Amino acid sequence: MCTSVKTVNVAIIGAGPAGLIAAQKISSVFPDVHVFDAMPSPGRKFLLAGRGGLNLTHSEPEDLFLGRYGEQRSWLEPMIRAFGPEDVQRWAADLGIATFVGTSGRVFPVDFKAAPLMRSWLRQLRSQGVVIHTRYRWIGRPSSGDWVFESPEGRVSVRARAVLLAMGGASWPRLGSDGAWVDILSSAGLSVATLRPANCGFERAWSDHFMARWEGEPLKAVALSFEGISRKGEMVVSRSGVEGGLVYAFAAALRDAVERDGQAVPCLDLLPDRGYEQVVRSLSSPRGRQSWSTFLRRTVGLGGVKAALLRECADPSTLSRPDDLARFLKALPVSLSAPRPIAEAISSAGGVVRAELDSSLMLSSWPGVFCAGEMLDWEAPTGGYLLTACLATGVHAASGLVSWLQEHSRCEN
Repeated sequence: MCTSVKTVNVAIIGAGPAGLIAAQKISSVFPDVHVFDAMPSPGRKFLLAGRGGLNLTHSEPEDLFLGRYGEQRSWLEPMIRAFGPEDVQRWAADLGIATFVGTSGRVFPVDFKAAPLMRSWLRQLRSQGVVIHTRYRWIGRPSSGDWVFESPEGRVSVRARAVLLAMGGASWPRLGSDGAWVDILSSAGLSVATLRPANCGFERAWSDHFMARWEGEPLKAVALSFEGISRKGEMVVSRSGVEGGLVYAFAAALRDAVERDGQAVPCLDLLPDRGYEQVVRSLSSPRGRQSWSTFLRRTVGLGGVKAALLRECADPSTLSRPDDLARFLKALPVSLSAPRPIAEAISSAGGVVRAELDSSLMLSSWPGVFCAGEMLDWEAPTGGYLLTACLATGVHAASGLVSWLQEHSRCEN
C-alpha cells in the first residue's frame, strides 16, 4: 500500500549523467521536473570515475570517434553528431569548467576533478527548478500507470505526464547501477539484451610461483593483438588474470570470443618497438655460460615481469632456437578463460534493445516513456566515449520528451 502520491509534470528516474542532462534540457522548457534516484546523492558513479581524472570526451576526428561504438554506430551516430565532443566541452564551459586536451587526445577538466563540475551542475539544475529526490528506489509500474518507489517516507506512487528512464547498467552496483530494472521491464514484456561486463579484466589461472612474485605488476610498453587488430599500451597482472587500459580496449572482442569459443587467446608483443628480424639477429649471438634470464636481458633488454610471463605462457622446450624465441617474444599467446564479473567492470553492454524504441528513444509500447544512457543496448571503450554517449542520448531523449509533451499539450488544449 502506498503511503503517499506525488503528481509531477516530468519524472526522471536515475541521477547519473544521462538523467541529469535530460533534466537540464527539459526544465529549460517545462516546469515541475523531478529526478528520482536510489542513492543518497546524485552522480555517485560519475564522481568515483572522476577521482583518477575526469575524462569527459575525446578530441579525435569525428569518423574515428564514431567508429568506437562498433555495431551500434548507426544508432548512436545521429545523437552524437547532434551532441558530440565539442558540445560536451561547451556544456562544461557553460557550467564554469574549463577543459584541455591531453597528449592522448582525451579531454579533461583543467583540475581533473569531477566534484566541482557536479556541484556547478546541481546548482544549475536547482536554478531551473529541478527537484532531486534521493533514496527513491523504483520498484515497478502497476496497471494504474503510476511509478512506485520505496523511499525514506515509505512506498510512494508518482504520477507523471512523461517519464525518462536513465538507470544505468549493472557495473559498480554499490554506486547505484545494479541492473534491478531489467527484471521489471522484462516482466512487462519489453526486450532487454542481457547485461554483460564491458571494459573489464579477464581471468587466467597463473602458477603459484608467478603469482607470488608478479601480482599487481604493470606490463609497460607492450602491444596486444586480437582478431587482426593491434594496439600498444599498458596492462597489469592481477590475481585473477589481467586488467588495465590495454585489456579494456579489447574487452568486447575478448568477451565475445569467450562466449563463442570458451576462451580468448590474444597475442602479446613484448618488444613492440623492435621488428621480428631485428630480434632474431640479437638472439643469434652466442649465449655462452649466461643464464637464460641474463641472456634475454643483455640481448633484447627483456627482464622482470616480461621475462617471467614468457616462461609462464610458452613451453621452454619451444624456445631453444632464436627464431622460435623471437616468434614468442613478438606474439606470445595468452589464453583467457572468462571476463571478470560485471560488478567489477567499468561499464556494461546490453540493455533496452533498439527495436523497443522509436527514433526519439521513446518506448513504442509505453507512450510518453523515454530511455537514455547506459541502460540502452550499446557499449564503448573508455576514453571519453562512454560519457559522451550517455550525455548525447540524454539530450536526444530529452528533446523527444519535450516534443511529445508539446504535442500532447496542444491536443489537450
